[in-house]
Amino acid sequence: MIETAILEKEAMQLSEVDRALLANRLIQSLSRTPTGLRNVWVAEADSRMSAYQAGDISAIDGPSAVAELRSRFVK
Repeated sequence: MIETAILEKEAMQLSEVDRALLANRLIQSLSRTPTGLRNVWVAEADSRMSAYQAGDISAIDGPSAVAELRSRFVK
């Protein structure tokens, strides 16, 4: 079996896109989400994207979203 350090070194030589795809596959292998729940999440994401594209909701950048959540929940 290949050592983790060697595997990591090899993976870091992949392109950014390939590393992202690999990371996604690894995360999926850890997360055993039931198909029904996954379908609900996909439907919610599609709904939000449609609302955004229609101008019904706006988007904010990630750091602003995290700052807003911290201000609401970290006291």
